[in-house]
This record gives sequence, structure tokens and C-alpha cells, in this order.
Amino acid sequence: MNLSAYIGGIGVLGPGLADWHEAAAVLSGAKPYSPARTVLAAPALLPPTERRRTGRVVKLALTVALEASSRAKLDPAELASVFASSGGDGHNCHELCQALALAGREVSPTRFSNSVHNAAAGYWSIATGAKLESNVLCAFDASFSAGLLEAVTQVVVDGESLLLVAYDTEYPEPIHSKRPVADAFGAALVLTPGPGPNSMARIDVALGDERPDTMADPMLESLRLSIPAARCLPLLSHLAGAVGGRAVLEYLDLVSSIVVNVEPCT
Repeated sequence: MNLSAYIGGIGVLGPGLADWHEAAAVLSGAKPYSPARTVLAAPALLPPTERRRTGRVVKLALTVALEASSRAKLDPAELASVFASSGGDGHNCHELCQALALAGREVSPTRFSNSVHNAAAGYWSIATGAKLESNVLCAFDASFSAGLLEAVTQVVVDGESLLLVAYDTEYPEPIHSKRPVADAFGAALVLTPGPGPNSMARIDVALGDERPDTMADPMLESLRLSIPAARCLPLLSHLAGAVGGRAVLEYLDLVSSIVVNVEPCT
């Protein structure tokens, strides 16, 4: 059974990819890929106090979420959401572990509140006033695929537009040696139940048993493998090229897959 939705807007931020416009140029072959460290800015939408408290995960997630909703020309406060990450805020986790390793074991309340997996979704609600349903999930390296399946299912069942946000950031050492996420990467999609004036493509999503797609460019393939959220690159490539096609993304057991057929809107 296929689940269908329309892509109304896309946001991207990652190594060498400053936004969807630049990512689309790279992924469509119009521009060569030039790797560079991801630059994260404090979200201007947040009040100053909350802005100072945000870590890399929140900055990343809010940046791509805002870009996607802006490109879709939809009010973010009116969008339900699905947030997906393989591990949350690695730097915050590192600081908590350091605090717990000391004799006093004193944990900052801000550090603790930012350690929960739904921290980015909470800050998004504060920033935009969004009060609709928000689900937050984790599925290790297949978190984007699990988030996409959940998001499209909700769009089909509820008949309402929805924002999907997938994001991951690196861990400092010594955790990095055990979970070597290379850098920060995030992608957001606004999904709608039907076509609209800003619709880019229709996607049909189904479970499959094929091997996941890889990227032809070795540097983009390295990016895909080095950051879990970047597993979405094969799908983004089809959306960037505006020629349609079929993307196979790895799913929960890393053997079965999600198959996404892309049909551009004309």
C-alpha cells in the first residue's frame, strides 16, 4: 500500500549546504559540491532568554523548519509536526556526562531541560506559537525514514498539512569515538494532503526490501553515511532535479527499506 502526500517546501542545512537553494544546485549537478563545516546561527524567532539557552540541535532544527515553512508559504503555527533525530543534542549530552563525573554531580537545570529528546520541538512551539500535535521519534540511523513514514501516515489519516524535521549533530570526544557523527545536518519537508500553488512534487511512500540508494558523488556519499539525517540525500536529489524518479531509503533494521516515488508537479 502506498501513502501519498505533496511536498510544499524544503529546508536544508549541512556541511557545504547553506540552504535548500544551494543544496538543490549541488544535488541537481548544477554546482559542484564543496564540503565545509556547518554554520549554525541562533534562531531569531526565539525570545532572547530562550535564544541564549539553545544548543546546536535546536539551532539546526529550527533553521531548516523555518526555511521549509517559509518556502511553502504556510504559517508554521498552523502546522502539526514530526521531529526525528538519531540522538538529540550531543554537546549537551557531553556536558551532562562531565557534570555527573565530578564529585558534586551538579547538573544545570538548563542542561537537563535541553537533554530531553523533544527539546527542539518544544523550542519550535515557543518560537512560532505552534500548538498542534507534535510527535518526536528516534530510530538510530533510519530516523529520517521513520519520520517520513510517520509524517506521511499522519497527512493521509488526518488530511492536514504537516512539517517533518530531521536533524543530527556531532558528539564531542570521548563519545564521538563511539558514535562518530561527522557534523550537523538537518532537513525539513512541509507535506500537504493535496496539491497547492507551491507544491514541488507528489511522493508515494511504501515499505520495500531493496538495498538503499547511494550517491554517485563520493563526497556526497560520504556525507550521506557520516550523518544519520543525511540519509535523505537520495530523496532530496530527486526533488532537486525536478525530473521525478524513485528513491530507496534504509529503514529500521537497515535491511528493509522505504521506497519513495517522486512525481514533480507541473
